[in-house]
Amino acid sequence: MMEHHEHVPDRSEISHTTVRELLTEMKDISEVMVDLAYAAIMFDSEEIAEEVAHLEDRMHTLNYEIRIKAILSARTYNDAVKIAGLLQVAAAAEAISNAAGDIVTLSGVDPTKKPFLSFVLKEAEEKIRRLTTSEGSDMISRSIADLSIEAETGMRVIAIKRGKRWIYDPESSTVLKSGDVVIVRGTESGSEILRKYASGEMKWPVYPVTEDE
Repeated sequence: MMEHHEHVPDRSEISHTTVRELLTEMKDISEVMVDLAYAAIMFDSEEIAEEVAHLEDRMHTLNYEIRIKAILSARTYNDAVKIAGLLQVAAAAEAISNAAGDIVTLSGVDPTKKPFLSFVLKEAEEKIRRLTTSEGSDMISRSIADLSIEAETGMRVIAIKRGKRWIYDPESSTVLKSGDVVIVRGTESGSEILRKYASGEMKWPVYPVTEDE
């Protein structure tokens, strides 16, 4: 089981970002952490598990920053009421990240002692899948945004392994390369379609461009 220690930043480390920006980052991190936690278990990946632990530490730091900013900004009772609501949202996001951290600890459990896990993951409505882009795929040298992967297949790219390097929660501008190992989340049917695109078995659809009248 991995251990991580919460880092409490001092005053010089507190960022100048707004509470809204901090909450947005917490929301994004908590969302991807759950996906990565399940991926770490499914693919028995210590690297992904370590990234989850890193993100959990980042969430602790963000939550600390929000509390400090809240204390410094409260001037009236109405201010305090508004801030209390924001702190509840932050606490909920951190609770999700803590749960993702707990999920990852299952990766260190003997498989014979967690027979329920494969059943749970198999029965889940959304699946975590791993696929590899081949040289003949139309996805090569195109960005996630250009391909509109999620809109086209219903699958969300949550991580990419490129050689020894991992790209977690990739930006829409991330360009795919041949041999990329792509971790995606979505439906069974969507993952099968995306697998065919990635292998080159199917051509990526091209829609005609119409000029505005």
